Amino acid sequence: MTIKNKKKKNLKKTLLYSVRKVFLESPGLHISHKEVCSLVDAKDTPTRELVFGVLEELSKDFFIKKSGHSIYLLNDDGVFYSGVLQITSRGAGFVVLDNEEMDDVYINPKNTQQGLGGDRVNIQIIKKGGSRSEGIILGVIERERTQFVGVIQMHANFAFLIPDNTRIGAHLYIKKEKLKGAKNGDKALAKITAWPKTADNPYGEIIEVLGSSGGNNVEMISILVNQGLDYKFNEAVLDEAESLTFQLDKKEVARRRDFRNITTFTIDPNDAKDFDDALSFKRLENGNVEIGVHIADVSHYVRPGTAIDDEALKRSNSVYLVDRVVPMLPEQLSNLVCSLRPNEEKLTFSAVFEIDKNGVVYNEWFGKSVIYSNHRFAYEDAQEIIEGKDGPYREEVIFLDRVAKVLRKKRLKKGAMNIESSEMRFKLNNEGLPVDVLIKTSKDANKLIEEFMLLANKKVASYIYKKKKGQYKIPFIYRCHNKPDSSKIELFSLFIKKFGYEVDTSIHNNISKNINSLLEDIRYKNEFELIQTMAIRSMAKATYETINIGHYGLAFDNYTHFTSPIRRYADLMVHRILQEELMDKKNSYTSDLTDVCKRISRMERKAITAERESIKYFQTLFVVDKIGDFFEGTVSGIAAFGLFVKMDNNFCEGLVPMIEIPGDVFSFNAEKFSIIGKKTGKEYNFGDRVKVIISKVSTHKRQIDLEIVKPV
Repeated sequence: MTIKNKKKKNLKKTLLYSVRKVFLESPGLHISHKEVCSLVDAKDTPTRELVFGVLEELSKDFFIKKSGHSIYLLNDDGVFYSGVLQITSRGAGFVVLDNEEMDDVYINPKNTQQGLGGDRVNIQIIKKGGSRSEGIILGVIERERTQFVGVIQMHANFAFLIPDNTRIGAHLYIKKEKLKGAKNGDKALAKITAWPKTADNPYGEIIEVLGSSGGNNVEMISILVNQGLDYKFNEAVLDEAESLTFQLDKKEVARRRDFRNITTFTIDPNDAKDFDDALSFKRLENGNVEIGVHIADVSHYVRPGTAIDDEALKRSNSVYLVDRVVPMLPEQLSNLVCSLRPNEEKLTFSAVFEIDKNGVVYNEWFGKSVIYSNHRFAYEDAQEIIEGKDGPYREEVIFLDRVAKVLRKKRLKKGAMNIESSEMRFKLNNEGLPVDVLIKTSKDANKLIEEFMLLANKKVASYIYKKKKGQYKIPFIYRCHNKPDSSKIELFSLFIKKFGYEVDTSIHNNISKNINSLLEDIRYKNEFELIQTMAIRSMAKATYETINIGHYGLAFDNYTHFTSPIRRYADLMVHRILQEELMDKKNSYTSDLTDVCKRISRMERKAITAERESIKYFQTLFVVDKIGDFFEGTVSGIAAFGLFVKMDNNFCEGLVPMIEIPGDVFSFNAEKFSIIGKKTGKEYNFGDRVKVIISKVSTHKRQIDLEIVKPV
């Protein structure tokens, strides 16, 4: 491109921006070509001709419409919306609108403007009809991320940072003096510093050189940053955290209910360091038991307006990757000051229940407290006691287990989803490399803790909800789970028919009970895990809301998150609001709570994505030396580009590309939801048993490629 043509192209970009702005600021106004030229300061003939070309282009894109000869006005048929931009690997965009009832809007690559994947943007719909509406981006409301991890690509006098996340949609242009010593092929962390209107790429600078590509630390940082998640605390936050002391203030202790002489213990994973919750146990004279659910009183240490609180809201939750935890709070708080460690006095916020062996709650109390944890159980220790082995506090553990099972039975009878969760865990060696894969399932000890946390969460939400009646409003954060969408349930019904099963979905309120019955019937069959996974996918996603709609999956009318303030900001806010109500204080939180709910829901999804990405990465690490090895497995997913197979003995999932399926030309059949051979009619369905060979592994792409040898 000649310098003259480049200048013309840049001028046209500037004019496109300026002309759009003219019409957006003057809706309903008829504006002539001459008036537009005057408003954008186009004085010479070539520029005025460019303005005319821009007007014609915007007219073809339905941004404006003609109302006379060379007279235009904003196209008010093109409705304006806001939403989140998602970029495909080919550069096209889709905006997921804030209005959840509307379909995504397609954005042509030329109309993404300066939007990056994940940004909140304003759009105008310019074409309706067909399978999807089309729009243009008018402006970026909020950048989802300004920092990126990627690979340096050197040129003579500048470089590009190519983000690892291909769905960002742009490479960062970096001047030589902004490289901080980064070399070609290095992994680096960079930030956007500017994006001139005439530039195709944002300008950036290197913050930190991470070193050569590869290596667990670099890859985990890449996963976090490219999800917009921070992996370091700034100095202001760390300084505040270091100033907090272990020593309990005697005056503060005197203001609290004292549980230090009551038997109290924690039950957590073996490798846990942040202990959010503890249970206390006290026999009452009437034969009932007082059970205390004691939660770390993070709100006592983390106050609104502090650097720690701002950072906690920004992060919204801790992130659990395979080889590390990225905490919401600095370790001084999460692992030390707030953590309910054994043989230490701690400040807590408690939900205390008088309860009998049948799970009936007679009295409840909420308030600030102080505890002393007598013992720390790992789940495995408590499980051994439940299964009959002798151990400390055996009577208490057995009673709590019995009550937990009663509470669970009641929930399931009411229609709660009965999901048997399992978790893929890796055993790592001293170098941090995976040497074994384990599947951890939820046992009675896990369910014991789960039921009492559910009880506390439900009772706190019910307390606020009941107080809300008769009053104008108590702002609160509810954990909500909507009823399943009918179309997703239809897809689930179609899916299970492949295995010869049916579920009555005619009565919405009975769907979960009927799915539970199916899962119970097939619990020990090969297809159980697949069908349970599809059942979960057919449900709505749980979110944080200020308007309570209940929790469908748990069959609770009122539910919140109260029990994990060390790792979730929602719980910290619930503590603050609950304390205000207990003290009859005026509410501090109003409309801004809705924005908090949106943020923490969004950040929760990001954390889940990062966690899954880290699992995929470690799966590839685990099998990278097994290329050429044979495995038996089950078809676990079907898509237009191929089929996924979960291998039996390592639990890792790989992809068989469509073009690599042997014996025929195969394609995806949407009606049957299967892959079918054109000549032979050979079908591949969910749950089919196959023998595969690992043909290729990419740790960078987090992908395992498989080839089918033959059906099993």
